[in-house]
Amino acid sequence: MSPKKKVTIQDIALEANVSISTVSRVLNNGAAVADEKKEAVFKAVDKLGYQPNVFAQGLASGQSKTIGVLTPYISSPFYGEIMRGIIEGLEGSAYLALFSEAFWSIEREQAVIQNLMARRIDGLIVLGGESSAESLLEIDNQIPLIVISRSVADLLDRCLRINDFEGAYNATKYLIDFGHRRIVHITGLLSHQDTNDRLAGYKQALQDSGIQIDDNLIIEGDFSEKSGLLAVQSLLMRGLTFSAIFAANDQVAYGARLGLFRQNLRVPDDISIIGFDDQPASTYIIPPLTTVRFPAVEMGQVAARAILDLLKGKSFTPPTFKTELVIRDSVGRYR
Repeated sequence: MSPKKKVTIQDIALEANVSISTVSRVLNNGAAVADEKKEAVFKAVDKLGYQPNVFAQGLASGQSKTIGVLTPYISSPFYGEIMRGIIEGLEGSAYLALFSEAFWSIEREQAVIQNLMARRIDGLIVLGGESSAESLLEIDNQIPLIVISRSVADLLDRCLRINDFEGAYNATKYLIDFGHRRIVHITGLLSHQDTNDRLAGYKQALQDSGIQIDDNLIIEGDFSEKSGLLAVQSLLMRGLTFSAIFAANDQVAYGARLGLFRQNLRVPDDISIIGFDDQPASTYIIPPLTTVRFPAVEMGQVAARAILDLLKGKSFTPPTFKTELVIRDSVGRYR
């Protein structure tokens, strides 16, 4: 069977009994067209099942109708929620998201950005990342740019951030209020701003409660389950005493939980744990994880809508995203 013939604007013009230029003006919202001709064009489009050639339209308009999205790790539950929000935020528009990942590599990140720019993306959303402020500023001078989960000098009006300090402070203070004094903090990558803000919130909560900071209880991780497991193993091998763990994210908390389980330490009877991010799985682990929630999907939605506004020449004022401590069953009173 021969393939179905692709419908063209010439076919629509013939069906609607109008000129090709009239069809073009109607489909591209160009110069005014008489109502009866416009209605005839739309009826022909519906009857023939016309699908516009977005690529050709892009060549004509100078727009690709594509928004580039750069993420360090595309399978991360943390970034996955934000990316879902971006998709939702672009719904109903003519734009689609083009996702690419950098695998936590600055070299890979720069190569991906160059690749996306070469594809003539109309805007770029960067999730975290390692690119310098100078390189991001250069991009913003060419196309609309939104950065999520990071503050960039000279681009603060393009950055969406949560209050990591506040979330970490409240999580640590919650453990302190339950009587814990020897509180471990397993960090994320120290090259990341959110890691350092959460570390600062942890330290401030200890200081405000008159608890001396013990650097031996601060272990660098990398936001992965494995780093949480290795951190607990290191602490126990060194014979360090502690009664609670504040993990830089939920994935680290999952790994820490496994490390404790392997040593027959119960949560929360022996060791309490708090995470950060409130990933979907945190409701279902044993015991359900107390964690810090932030509106990841909403951040993605706001980022997408901001890009669309910027493309229309509208201004954008970044909102403030609050954190919330979600109480479940992984924290117990110090005994």
